[in-house]
Amino acid sequence: MAVTGFVPPPYPHDRLDELRATAEAVPGGIVDCSVGTPVDPMPEVVLRALAEAGAAATGYPPAIGAPAYREAAAAWLRRRFGVQVTPEAVIACVGTKELVASLPRVLALRDPSRDTVLYPDIAYPTYEMGARLAGLRGVPVPLDEHWLLDLSRVDEHDAARALLVWVNEPGNPTGSTGGASHLRAVADWARSRGAIVASDECYAEFTYDTSGAPAPPATVLAGGPDRALAVHSLSKRSNMAGLRAGFVAGDPALVSYLGEVRKHAGLMTPAPVQAAAAAALGDDAHVDEQRARYARRRADALEVLRPWGLVHDGGPSTFYLWLRGAEAGEDGWSIARRLAGRGLLAAPGDLYGPGGGAHVRLSLTQPDERLALAFDRLAAKERV
Repeated sequence: MAVTGFVPPPYPHDRLDELRATAEAVPGGIVDCSVGTPVDPMPEVVLRALAEAGAAATGYPPAIGAPAYREAAAAWLRRRFGVQVTPEAVIACVGTKELVASLPRVLALRDPSRDTVLYPDIAYPTYEMGARLAGLRGVPVPLDEHWLLDLSRVDEHDAARALLVWVNEPGNPTGSTGGASHLRAVADWARSRGAIVASDECYAEFTYDTSGAPAPPATVLAGGPDRALAVHSLSKRSNMAGLRAGFVAGDPALVSYLGEVRKHAGLMTPAPVQAAAAAALGDDAHVDEQRARYARRRADALEVLRPWGLVHDGGPSTFYLWLRGAEAGEDGWSIARRLAGRGLLAAPGDLYGPGGGAHVRLSLTQPDERLALAFDRLAAKERV
């Protein structure tokens, strides 16, 4: 039977099959920097908590999160960002991708009078997909010269229909950081138009200044919780992507509504994973190590890529490089093809929106020895 409704488009990274085959054919094999999948070890405190909680996980875990997990999240928000959030204003999610994809639908159930989701026009593709899965209008918002939302360019007709405004700090794929002032401005803009602002802050622990030194992270909740949601994940912070642990915090009424819907939907983070996540949130030492590791990898990569005529013109944060060719006219697929010929797979920028067509995103989530192999290959070959 033919599909007459929604037909899922190709998954963005499935478009890389040809480039992947090229990179795999290089002696020594592929160094896959196209996807930001963590490869560094989970901290011992996480593994220990995971093992200790397993035997007691005979019953169903709370969909909204066990009290210990919600308390750990609230305590981390206070310690890391200086914001006061009660545990009742925090709920667990099964990683954050499912939250990003499902949030528009749940909010539309709460307020069916609005039908538009605004999101950065170069961004994580799931912001747009969440709107589509909800049957809503997804409207991309142009970015300014710093890769930040330029809300002055939003049509007022779209603004009046906006249910949800997505902001990402620091930004994927660009590494941009607008800081507290930018997040406050976005939240104020959304509130003045009756919309909700959702801030994806999953990379907050990897905020750097232009010298590569750690910089204080920002949260939308610093401007108050009213009509604001902050989304956080343990995937990158603690290398727990395979365990699927995250949380959302903010406006108590919104968080409570999300929690009640999620109870009915049966969206549950396994109890041992919640215990491991609570332990991870209580430990900063392993995050300091990972932050330094990514800073070193960024510096090494930039040094090697420069002779290849590749320029990082994104922001200083995250573990992604947002690269373009130094010469005008080269698009992201051409750059990715050049790199694949040396065994290095990067993601062409148009996977994150048409505005990213001149760029590639290079992820630094590969073991040091594999990155060293990739860098040695690049350093040994003249640019072609």
